[in-house]
Amino acid sequence: MLSDIEIAGAATLRPITEVAAESLGIAAEHLVPYGHHKAKVDITYLNSLADRPLGRLILVTALSPTPPGEGKTTTSVGLTDALHGLGKRAVACLREPSMGPVFGLKGGAAGGGYSQVVPMTDINLHFTGDFAAIAAADNLLAALIDNHVHHGNELDIDVRSVTWKRVLDTNDRALREVVVGLGGPSNGFPREDGFDIVVASELMAIFCLTESWADLKRRIGDIVIGYSRAGTPVTARDLGADGAMAVLLRDAIAPNLVQTLEGAPAFVHGGPFANIAHGCSSVMATRAGLRLADYVVTEAGFGADLGAEKFVDIKCRMSGLRPDVAVVVATVRALKYHGGVALADLDREDLGAVEAGMENLRRHLDNLRHVNGVPCVVAVNRFPTDTDLEVIKVVELAASYGVPAYQATHFTDGGIGAQDLAKGVLNALDEPSPHEFSFTYPDELSLIEKVEAVATRVYGAGQVTWDGKARKRLARIERDGYGALPVCVAKTQYSFSTDPGLLGAPTGHELRVREVRLSAGAGFVVVICGDMMTMPGLPTRPAAARIDLADDGTILGLS
Repeated sequence: MLSDIEIAGAATLRPITEVAAESLGIAAEHLVPYGHHKAKVDITYLNSLADRPLGRLILVTALSPTPPGEGKTTTSVGLTDALHGLGKRAVACLREPSMGPVFGLKGGAAGGGYSQVVPMTDINLHFTGDFAAIAAADNLLAALIDNHVHHGNELDIDVRSVTWKRVLDTNDRALREVVVGLGGPSNGFPREDGFDIVVASELMAIFCLTESWADLKRRIGDIVIGYSRAGTPVTARDLGADGAMAVLLRDAIAPNLVQTLEGAPAFVHGGPFANIAHGCSSVMATRAGLRLADYVVTEAGFGADLGAEKFVDIKCRMSGLRPDVAVVVATVRALKYHGGVALADLDREDLGAVEAGMENLRRHLDNLRHVNGVPCVVAVNRFPTDTDLEVIKVVELAASYGVPAYQATHFTDGGIGAQDLAKGVLNALDEPSPHEFSFTYPDELSLIEKVEAVATRVYGAGQVTWDGKARKRLARIERDGYGALPVCVAKTQYSFSTDPGLLGAPTGHELRVREVRLSAGAGFVVVICGDMMTMPGLPTRPAAARIDLADDGTILGLS
């Protein structure tokens, strides 16, 4: 079978102006083209659509990730193509890939097989420069902080308290902890610093949650970079940084429009990680899709305990958006892995392991339906090695939980392979929901109570423990008036617990909080658990080693 990059390279792409006009009714004058096949949609035009009724929002999430993969982005694209093929006005809203994983462990993230968004190489690499703009704005603020201290420190910033980190879009563990300002008085005051990857930054979260230029500038101004020696928060607004930073992001916050291999429209915009950030594409793109199409297919990162929980408790809470149905992606291979089968043995039929692994899927379904009140459909993303009996087992068990399940072969067959799934989603949208949408916790709970609610109601944890520094930081955040904010829990994506090896649906485990960060501009508090790092490292054999440039300019090895 052809590789993802070979499939994408062989595709005949339509001019993006045609896709915009025919599928979404956007005239060429409202596009800002980046070549022939990608464009930004003018924000002023999108603002003019404010009175349009919104379409239906379909959230694609998954069971807890496993090494074999689940294909959540691929399913989002395949479902969009299937709806498009059924004559529905549908658009996908996806995250932009980070170049850290592209050159690290994961590889590309534009879908796969015959369910991809294109141009695939552009999307996986520099795209329209959004991440570069975020990095530039982030690092400008870092430079302004050190410059302010160097030139007299009028705000009396305690340099030991500075929490704002520099960023880059590359996995680089050597930059997690650094010292800046070495080399004498002309280079400023030495202080401890560090780097995060762009997609874990507060500015990425702001980028994805903002609703307008005015909202962008307000949120940037609210960023707390550290504290004065008197103990008062110091903001980006205090430094006079909010205007210049907003200028750097002015054009970037306009949604990016591309297409699928089958010519369906797709917004690809923003990309916070779901294990260390809030894991959803931009509100700007989602709202644009809902005003321009009848159906919007959007994804939330990793398993439903991470991406979907944050989609509901952060993105929906702030934007007022509500998912009409959730599609939970599962594979037979992932279920068998959660059922205790070794990676090398996943190709063997094992109905007992499928049934055991279904406990993980069931937990996610129960959370979505009974904690958040979102009706569900299961997408069984079928692999060639799956047997009919195994697929039937998944469908039957899901039905016994009260959730319809549909096998889909979009990876190999494109949109037509997901038409049964699409029809099932449409049926779910037509049926009155027995569930009422709700957040995992109300705003008025304390930050500790909010973390406990996520831990116990979603993760099945027995208790939450706090390292001393984390508890002190949390108390300070509440004392400074930020206690009403939602929480964004950063933990491993591979388990409901903080132990990536604890598969299935564990209960009674401990959620240990080791660090707390305030993201006042984004509007949430980050709670870092276990061994999570906001600057990932590279694996033993990074994907970068197989990526190459041919003499004719063709990009090789990107998948």
